[in-house]
Amino acid sequence: MEKFIKIAQEAKRASLKIAELDTEIKNQALNSIAEAFEAAKQEIFEANKQDLSEAEKLVENGEITKSTFNRLKLDENKMRDMIQGVRDITGLEDPVGKVLLKRELDENLVLTKVSCPIGVLGIIFEARPDVISQISSLAIKSSNAVILKGGKESKNTNKKILEVINGALAKVEGFPENVVQQVFSRDDVAEMLKCDEYINLIIPRGGNNLVKFIKENTKIPVLGHANGICHIFVDESADIDIASRVVTDAKTQYPSACNAVETLLIHKDFKKASELLASLQLSEIKLIQNPESWDIEYGDKILAYKFVESLDEAINHINTYGSGHTDSIITTDSSNAEKFMNNVDSAGVYFNVSTRFADGFRYGFGAEVGISTNKTHARGPVGLEGLTIYKYKLVGNGQIVDDYAKGLKKFHHKDLTI
Repeated sequence: MEKFIKIAQEAKRASLKIAELDTEIKNQALNSIAEAFEAAKQEIFEANKQDLSEAEKLVENGEITKSTFNRLKLDENKMRDMIQGVRDITGLEDPVGKVLLKRELDENLVLTKVSCPIGVLGIIFEARPDVISQISSLAIKSSNAVILKGGKESKNTNKKILEVINGALAKVEGFPENVVQQVFSRDDVAEMLKCDEYINLIIPRGGNNLVKFIKENTKIPVLGHANGICHIFVDESADIDIASRVVTDAKTQYPSACNAVETLLIHKDFKKASELLASLQLSEIKLIQNPESWDIEYGDKILAYKFVESLDEAINHINTYGSGHTDSIITTDSSNAEKFMNNVDSAGVYFNVSTRFADGFRYGFGAEVGISTNKTHARGPVGLEGLTIYKYKLVGNGQIVDDYAKGLKKFHHKDLTI
């Protein structure tokens, strides 16, 4: 416990120091990380091979799923995206210090709402070692400190990646220590969840059980999604080629991703339903018409499907069984599309496109710390802006509330140009 408290205290101090940094130093830090990743690629791959070898035994013993194993692999494509993601963040606008509102309450009494960092982030994730790169980079650009806890299945890769990151940061003059730290044990998770004195936000990235456990065992605000039950509704007027391409991509491009489609809803009057289902089977998708439950996240090339009577039934099904993640309609009827996107209660609502687009990198956020189905300050793929909050600055010249309470002065609340 004392060891973790020390880490959390160091993170808190680091968060106050990084909040003072200008954009140039933060971008120098990110460029240093990208260059270090390029130089250390083979070392990272070797560490990942060791994890993959050990993870095969975990799959055999039923300790982790095959989809978790698939997320663990770090190949050339993922490494390329990882490095590019870091570089892309340098080109994004600094989210800290942005004036969001400026209002003159009275003469010479001006209120300003300004974006600021959240502080210390606690990140708990399974598999996917590239998460460390994404979150560390976003934390740096948004001036937050971060404590990372990865799964045991990716321990070697995680250690190596963090070693590379902190080695790169140490070369940047003026960059504070302990901005990015990592812990490894189950006990550390328990301590993190109790550490509301120092940690401002917990972000879990993993399966439903992990997220549920975290939400039930901490007083710290939690940002994330419990599961990814994504839907595609093929409307009566859908184009068969678009429907086939989109559904196939949403299921097979990366089946274990949280934004992969899990349920296909088909309008009963869609005349090419048989053709659509046949095309999906040709893509090695296993179709299930009567699943045990409509809220199963398969994480594999398995797709539940159902015929519905109407658009309203499709919307009702999604709002009943969906996870509020991402859902799409395939149609040539723009009014139906508009109704679908207005009435489906999800973080992402799409028209004629794959649910796999629900991603911070694809949204131009550079990367993401995760996808949130919360209805708080951040929803959907959470990038830089989702890692900031705001503060109110009030500047005056000796004004006191008593003058306004007695009617000696009056507010005029005049909004000023930002």
